[in-house]
Amino acid sequence: MATVAVTDSTFDAEVKNSDIPVVVDFWAEWCGPCRQIGPALEELSADYEGKVKVVKVDVDSNPNSAAAMGVRGIPALFIFKDGQVVSNRAGAAPKAALQSWIEESI
Repeated sequence: MATVAVTDSTFDAEVKNSDIPVVVDFWAEWCGPCRQIGPALEELSADYEGKVKVVKVDVDSNPNSAAAMGVRGIPALFIFKDGQVVSNRAGAAPKAALQSWIEESI
């Protein structure tokens, strides 16, 4: 399963009301570190298919979701479980580090 693009209007339905844990990536097209972790997140989305959903929120197009989460810099990653944030981290990281973070959080 590929990552899912989420907008301000679909954030609650896709993230907060999800039956499975959700990794939310707040990113922007012009952000180098965001593009750097994109492929790793795509792979993790496939690795965790059915167990964890990975979604991407473009902060330029969807500023309300980013503001509601207090995002000040990108990439900003959050893990939601049962509609609540259980963990978050900022900045780029290799796939192995992201995978460890997801495993610890879910």
